[in-house]
Amino acid sequence: MSSTPPGFELPLRLFLAFRVLIDELHAELGRQGHPDIRPMHGFVMQAIGPDGTTAVDLGRTLGVTKQAAGKTVEALERIGYVERTRDPADTRRKIVRLTPYGMDALARSAAIFDDLRARWAAELGEDRLRALEADLRTMTPANLWRLDIPGWFGAP
Repeated sequence: MSSTPPGFELPLRLFLAFRVLIDELHAELGRQGHPDIRPMHGFVMQAIGPDGTTAVDLGRTLGVTKQAAGKTVEALERIGYVERTRDPADTRRKIVRLTPYGMDALARSAAIFDDLRARWAAELGEDRLRALEADLRTMTPANLWRLDIPGWFGAP
């Protein structure tokens, strides 16, 4: 009997680690005044960025249709994370921008991720965690901010 884990365990463990971190992030965000934010919202708010974007460009960045992007923007607008404004360069276009509440959620997320990393370093040891991070950098593309995961999870 081989002691080598089956190949399917690696992606499941990586996804589980992602899920643990994201669930802990959202639990803490809830305690810090952002109880309605969901994991998908983080991808969308990162894609909107500090300068804003259009629904068409947002959909392209996320790998989803303009309509799917629009529904997510509507949901984020209802809970106060984004607003739609007219593009000063072309008043026919609407720009989706983060509100101060949305910017606060992203800033808090960054700080919470730093805290979560520190917890992992305390549990695993800083050297082991740095080695894990280095190994993951070796095995993954350099583009850290690939935001098309919503589209990737969608139907073909």
